[in-house]
Amino acid sequence: MFENLTERLSRTLKNVSGRGRLTDDNIKDTLREVRMALLEADVALPVVRDFVKRVKERAVGTEVSKSLTPGQEFIKIVQAELEAVMGEGNEDLNLASQPPAVILMAGLQGAGKTTSVGKLSKLLKERQKKKVMVVSADVYRPAAIKQLETLANDLGVDFFPSTPDQKPVDIVNAAHAEAKLKFYDVLIVDTAGRLHVDSEMMDEIKDVHKAINPVETLFVVDAMTGQDAANTAKAFDEALPLTGVILTKVDGDARGGAALSVRHITGKPIKFLGIGEKTDALEPFHPDRVASRILGMGDVLSLIEDLERNVDKEKAEKLAKKFKEKKGFDLEDFRGQLQQMKSMGGMMGMMDKLPGMSQLPDNVKDQVDDKMFNQMEAIINSMTPKERERPELIKGSRKKRIAMGSGTQVQDVNRLLKQFTQMQKMMKKMQKGGMKNMMRNMKGMLPPGGGMGGMFGR
Repeated sequence: MFENLTERLSRTLKNVSGRGRLTDDNIKDTLREVRMALLEADVALPVVRDFVKRVKERAVGTEVSKSLTPGQEFIKIVQAELEAVMGEGNEDLNLASQPPAVILMAGLQGAGKTTSVGKLSKLLKERQKKKVMVVSADVYRPAAIKQLETLANDLGVDFFPSTPDQKPVDIVNAAHAEAKLKFYDVLIVDTAGRLHVDSEMMDEIKDVHKAINPVETLFVVDAMTGQDAANTAKAFDEALPLTGVILTKVDGDARGGAALSVRHITGKPIKFLGIGEKTDALEPFHPDRVASRILGMGDVLSLIEDLERNVDKEKAEKLAKKFKEKKGFDLEDFRGQLQQMKSMGGMMGMMDKLPGMSQLPDNVKDQVDDKMFNQMEAIINSMTPKERERPELIKGSRKKRIAMGSGTQVQDVNRLLKQFTQMQKMMKKMQKGGMKNMMRNMKGMLPPGGGMGGMFGR
C-alpha cells in the first residue's frame, strides 16, 4: 500500500531535510514535487489543492523559520497535514446503544461487502468480546446469502437465515426481532450491491435503513478505484446518513489515492482498512500511523499490536524455558517461528510496518518473499520428528527423501539447513550474551552494503 507515493515523497523530502534554512524557492520546488506525487497517487484534485495550500501556509510562516532544523520541521508539517486530511485520530464504532447495536453495510457490487461483514464480526467477537449475529438482505446476487452463511459458520458467528424470495425489509425486521429476543450485542446487516449507483437501489436501502435505524451505517469501497471511491461514497452519503467508511483491497493499492480523498470529499471517517483475503485482515484506521507509513517511517505501533495479538504466549514461554535450561534451538522451534511470522501477515506484511523499508533495493525485497517461507515450512514438515530434533542426522539419502516429500530440490534443503544453522548460532549468542551479542551477530550476517539479502539470500 502507498508504495509509489512513499517512494516519491521520501525522495522529495530527503532533498529538503538537510537544508540549513528554507526559502520560498526551495519550498516551491518541494511543494511542486509533493503535488505531483499526490496527483500520481490518484488523490482527488480538490484534496491536493487544499493540502498543498495548507502546507505552504505553515511552511512559509514562523513555524519553520524559527526551527533549528527547518527541513525536518517541514517534514513534520507534511505529516501533520496528511493526518488532518485523513482524520485527526482513529474513530471507533459507536456501539453505545440499547442492544442489539445494528451495523448496516452498504456499497457497490464487488467492493468486498460480504467479506467485510465476516471480518468485522470476527473482530468484534474476538477483540471486543461481543455476541454477534449476521444477516444477508442481498436477495439479488446468486449465492450471496449462502456465502455469508458459510463465512459465519467458519468464524463461529451466528447467522440469521434468509431466502431470495423474501423482501429485504422483512428480512432485517425478523433478524432484528431475533437479535433482541436472544440478547445479541451486535447485529450486522449485509445489503445488496449494484454495479453502479441507481435510484432503485437507493430507495431500497433507504427503506432498510428506516426499518432498523442502525447506529452505524458503513460504506464499503474498493481502494483500488482511487478517487472514484470518494465520489461513490459521496453519492451514497447523499442518500444515507453514513457514519464511516471501510476501505477494502488496500494491500493491492500501491497508490493510496482513496485513503487520502475519502475523508475530505465525504466528511466521513475511514474506520477500517481491509488488507488481505484472510478473515483477520481488517485493521482499525489510524491516520497518524498511515501518515507515518506514507512518509516511509514505518508503523511500529501496529507491528507491536500484531505481535501481542498473534504471538502464541504458551509457545513463547516454552522456548524461553528451553533457553534458560540451555537446551538447543531445533528445527521444530524454527518451524514454530515461521508459523508465527505467517500469522502476522508474512514477512512482507511485517516489513511494510518497519521504518526505512521503502528505501530497500528491489532485489533485496524480492528475496524476502513469503513463498520462500512457505517452502521452508514444507521442507521441515517432510522431516521426521527425530530429524527435526537432530538436524545433524540429515545427510545424502535423507535430503533426497525430504526434497521429494516437499516438492523441492536438494539444494533447497541445503539452503534451509544453512539458514537454520545461522539462526541456531544467533540463538546461542542470545543465551550467552543476551540481545547485544545477537544484534552484533545479525549485523555480521548482512551482506556488504547492508540490506537483508544475506540473511534471506538464495
